[in-house]
Amino acid sequence: MIKVDLKKTRGDYWKAPKGAFVVIDVPRLNFLMVDGQGDPNSSSVYQAAVGALYAVSYKLKFMSKARDRDYVVPPLQGLWWADDMADFIARRKDRWRWTMMLMLPDWITAAAVAEAVETFRAKEGDIPDTLRFAAFEEGRSVQTLHVGSYDDEAPTIRRLHAAFLPEQGLIENGMHHEIYLGDPRRTAPDRLRTILRQPVRDRRADEKSNWL
Repeated sequence: MIKVDLKKTRGDYWKAPKGAFVVIDVPRLNFLMVDGQGDPNSSSVYQAAVGALYAVSYKLKFMSKARDRDYVVPPLQGLWWADDMADFIARRKDRWRWTMMLMLPDWITAAAVAEAVETFRAKEGDIPDTLRFAAFEEGRSVQTLHVGSYDDEAPTIRRLHAAFLPEQGLIENGMHHEIYLGDPRRTAPDRLRTILRQPVRDRRADEKSNWL
């Protein structure tokens, strides 16, 4: 049985240079997602949500393997924002909102996710109501690799929004996206590797559309 590794089959999605920004086109992909709010470092809601996300993802993997299609559960990803983006920039994490997600292979369907959720719920207990199967398409995006603590990302994010995007004639077109290539439980903070991504669109086309 061949085991599919999405990090290898979708190479550009998982790669970015350290200290530089690159523009990529992100296709429509399928995910298992869960939503919430609060500081990821201290929120029990966050811990429960991510735990349920992984539990259902592995349930799906084993269901798929039993049907002769195995795959590697890929790294955790997160979309991050705040009702007042000043709270996000100032890292007032208790006011942050998030969608945590794990990518799924193309052959995993919404019906399979529903089956896995119900199986898990019947045997293990409650899971968050927001846990779901969803397609997600970011399109044109800018990304870079951050190496170090999550709390040290701010200068790179600031440089992206205050310098790179204006210089390239781009504006934001979606939520801040992080892809966690390192496991904080096993990796020293200064060696963590995180892709920072921002969906974008062309500023001039946007201004022309508004003018028309």
